[in-house]
Amino acid sequence: MKSLVLDGNTLTIEEVYRSSRSVSKISFTSASKRRMAASRKVVEDWVRSGETIYGVTTGFGELSNVVISPEYLEDLQTNLIASHAAGAGEPIPYEVVRAMTILRLNALAKGYSGIRLETMEFLRKVFNAGVIPIIPSKGSVGSSGDLAPLAHLVLTLLGRGKVWFRDAVMDSKLALKELGLKPLRLSAKEGLALVNGTQMMAAYGVHAVHEAVELCKLADIAGAMSVETLKGTDTAFDPRIHALRPFKGQSASAANLRRLMKGSEIRESHRYGDPRVQDAYSIRCMPQVHGASRDAVQYVYNIMTTEINSATDNPLIFPREKQHLEGGNFHGQPLALALDFLAIALAEIASISERRIERMVNGSLSGLPRFLTENGGLNSGLMVAQYTAASMVSENKVLAHPASVDSIPTSANQEDHNSMGSISALKAWQVLHNTQTVLAIEFMVAAQGIDFSRVHPKTRKSMAAGRGVQGAHRIIRAHIKHLDHDRVLFEDIQTSLRLVRDGSILRGVEKAVGALQ
Repeated sequence: MKSLVLDGNTLTIEEVYRSSRSVSKISFTSASKRRMAASRKVVEDWVRSGETIYGVTTGFGELSNVVISPEYLEDLQTNLIASHAAGAGEPIPYEVVRAMTILRLNALAKGYSGIRLETMEFLRKVFNAGVIPIIPSKGSVGSSGDLAPLAHLVLTLLGRGKVWFRDAVMDSKLALKELGLKPLRLSAKEGLALVNGTQMMAAYGVHAVHEAVELCKLADIAGAMSVETLKGTDTAFDPRIHALRPFKGQSASAANLRRLMKGSEIRESHRYGDPRVQDAYSIRCMPQVHGASRDAVQYVYNIMTTEINSATDNPLIFPREKQHLEGGNFHGQPLALALDFLAIALAEIASISERRIERMVNGSLSGLPRFLTENGGLNSGLMVAQYTAASMVSENKVLAHPASVDSIPTSANQEDHNSMGSISALKAWQVLHNTQTVLAIEFMVAAQGIDFSRVHPKTRKSMAAGRGVQGAHRIIRAHIKHLDHDRVLFEDIQTSLRLVRDGSILRGVEKAVGALQ
């Protein structure tokens, strides 16, 4: 059982990713508990003295000019959750919901939100027991935080709404009862503290960027396999070229391609006598294209690392100064821009991958059997696999349109500029999955192509591909047989996709050549 200790300041993307995808336990540091207790005491002092504080003793949004009587402060917080649980759409994936919970707890653990320790412990116990709130994916405009999704999360703590627990969907009240817990009663400030944050878009972002880091390595592996299939040159990957344009991602991609192709007999077989002067851009410019996406992914990674250790609610409580400051840390613009950038970066990886797929199945360009099948006509081979890749690339182009350039005012124009970051997050998530599928198709096609290309045109002897390429080919062929006659390609694509997503291909290659950049 993995344990994750939250202090509000040092959480990593890897920790969130790992802890949200498997059974894990959360606890808090002693220092975070002291900070939370200090900010809570200040809030309670203000409530007793009758101080006017946004969202604590007033209404919300455009209703912030309405002062609430002390006897209704608990009702105010409960009503906030009920009224804001107004989402729509398909449920958020369970691993993203778990990430949302981790991130909200970590933000509150910073000690600037004025929440009770008892409430934090309640949420921690529910998480640790494996209860997963069922949260609709749409309804957030990405400012004042992800209000609707987080309200649905908190709603389950109040014994309302549905959860996934013990392999079944059930009423949250029943799940709490099975854990020996009574529904939570919110006190002053707590409803606002729990929903005023960016944790839905950040949770999607954490998962997407973590997988994008590995996807960049996989793109290099798939690309190297395609170079071998097409008997391309590795000259364009020479480090002297990339030293003259020293982008980190570009140099890293070129280094990976050189390592993956090292020791290739296929490459050596056409070093002399090949009439081609240069390869097509999808081969020759791989380091430049893959590298630009790598740098974009790193930018998003840095943004997410900052965000998951930030206080994003309002007002923020500063117990030493005994002050509450109304601000806008809940605004999702930093994430919205970053997630739009991530979608664009991943869409480009898919785009260049599909062009390599096309070159491999196009006999006029590859010099290999058309659609990589021995008996073309009777068999269609990998013809329609390229169609599927083209379809997903086209879909990515639509999804890559930035959501962050849009804004629709809400709350009677009090909230008059919104980030739409949740839409950026949902789009980036879909582009990620589409791109994983396109690369899975490239792996499948390139493995078939290498089966042909490794046969020496004169001697008919089998030639070795580069060590890294051979490692990938070996993993793929252990799960997907050579296509000697037509079969249902859907099953092969799904198998290849599984090898992409579970890390099998990357592990197999790195076992052969060492860790890739």
